[in-house]
Amino acid sequence: MKKYPDYIEYAASIKPSERQLEWQKNEFYAFMHFGINTFTDSEWGSGNEDPELFAPEELDCRQWARLCMLSHMKGIILTAKHHDGFCLWPSKYTDHSVASSLWKGGKGDVVRECADACREYGIKFGIYLSPWDRHEDSYGTGKAYDDFYVNQLTELLTGYGDLFCVWLDGACGEGKHGKKQEYDWQRYFDTVRKYQPNATIHICGPDVRWCGNEAGVCRKSEWSVVPYYYSEADRIAAAADPSVTKPPKKINPTELDLGGRKAIKHCNRLIWYPAEVDVSLRKGWFYHDSDEYTVKSLAKLTEIYYNSVGANASLLLNIPPMPSGKINEKDVEVILSLGAQLDIDFKENLAEDSVMTDNRHLDDDHIAQKILEPSDESYWHSGGDPEGAELTLDLGDEYDINKIVLGEHIRTGQQIEEFELFVMADGKWKRLARETVIGYKRICRFDEIRARYFKLRINKARCFAAISKFEAY
Repeated sequence: MKKYPDYIEYAASIKPSERQLEWQKNEFYAFMHFGINTFTDSEWGSGNEDPELFAPEELDCRQWARLCMLSHMKGIILTAKHHDGFCLWPSKYTDHSVASSLWKGGKGDVVRECADACREYGIKFGIYLSPWDRHEDSYGTGKAYDDFYVNQLTELLTGYGDLFCVWLDGACGEGKHGKKQEYDWQRYFDTVRKYQPNATIHICGPDVRWCGNEAGVCRKSEWSVVPYYYSEADRIAAAADPSVTKPPKKINPTELDLGGRKAIKHCNRLIWYPAEVDVSLRKGWFYHDSDEYTVKSLAKLTEIYYNSVGANASLLLNIPPMPSGKINEKDVEVILSLGAQLDIDFKENLAEDSVMTDNRHLDDDHIAQKILEPSDESYWHSGGDPEGAELTLDLGDEYDINKIVLGEHIRTGQQIEEFELFVMADGKWKRLARETVIGYKRICRFDEIRARYFKLRINKARCFAAISKFEAY
């Protein structure tokens, strides 16, 4: 077996948690930015808005959930409270909520209606709760505000059934002369773990990281194994441990390389911290009539899908409901078109009943044919010498193909650093793609070609290679 540098062996040993593995399967889900800003034509509210402005006369969370279900989204994350502090549920801890509005006589609960709609349509429900609260007087006082925040968080965690995620935004626009609140992040995380142990905590949490932009793309090489200091939670936990490599003075989440060899070589604590790509269907995150012309086209949304879900990240697409409480018909049309396009693009996996062979494998339980078995736990393993390993797919006949979908068996970690994809054309192997990481999912697209044989070659990997997905469309 080949000897690998210690830091590479360490990186190869980092694995996802069970909750991260389950989250990874979601791939594509929706953000719903809805609240008092929807009625004031704002992005960031002041916290001084009159609750009576909140009046969604046709609120239809069933429309939201049905749209997501039909478009192959696996869930909805609702902005239960944005920075303005206005709560979409009747919180016992503030009067700045739906309970103080005229909507449904103060008896309404948007969080309840959205959670129920998600369950009805078989999709998952998550919540966004802004730590920054411009309405709450205790903000900036330390523990008193943390108590307030944890109380509201607990209401959401215990009152609305299972949550698949809690999204914690780190935004704060107070400025140097504004209120300063040192959030007790660990207490927030512990509260989520106590009441919703299966929920992933995103962005300022320890489970899922922001990809670094809101443009709908991730890196060419999007590693799920990165230095600990890209996670707020892990940075806090490591601060008291002198044996852990100190973080850089300036941590930049937009760095082009977060997990390559150069990026991890001098850090002695690595974590599994996969990427989420968040992008809005419109220019703004909340609904504005003036954004009508900015609704992304089907072509743009399709590119975003392939450049996120197809590049080892998840896609969180924001769909802002109108003041009526419904989603604009123009938005509905393009989202449904995306769902229809995905139906076309992935209608039939032509590799399903095919034959796969390899030039090396760990043992008879991890031969190439195992990749095509339906179980998540069936996979090919290269053994300890992955570089130069090849997998050949025989479709049994010639078919028109323009996409190959690959996936590593990430339960054993993320290993592959460089690979090539070939097709047999006119009796010779022709290269279709030369890429870097695979991770949970890598979609390789190319001009349609009629072919029977495809080959994957591993050029560079950490300590081994393990593939559990090889599909052809």
